[in-house]
Amino acid sequence: MHIREFQDMMRQIYFHHDSKRGAKGTCLWLVEEVEELGEAIKGKDKKALENEFADVLAWLASLANVVDVNLEEAAMAKYNQICPRCKQVPCKCTRNFQP
Repeated sequence: MHIREFQDMMRQIYFHHDSKRGAKGTCLWLVEEVEELGEAIKGKDKKALENEFADVLAWLASLANVVDVNLEEAAMAKYNQICPRCKQVPCKCTRNFQP
């Protein structure tokens, strides 16, 4: 399945709720799911981790639907097989990526 197909599936299932909630409310749900993913990363339950990744992806697609952004097109426009900063594969940026 391509990203666009997944986004379309989320639109068919949830857009009637998501559009009523709006961008701000849907974004808040996405943030909550990212927090839950962070908690799942601390644990050792692979299934819980997979579920949280799926939830984050689903809410990201839902938010993109609400604001009318095609995730697949946006991702490929920015990350088309190269690092968008240094234009290298693999990335050779000297920027520190540690938090």
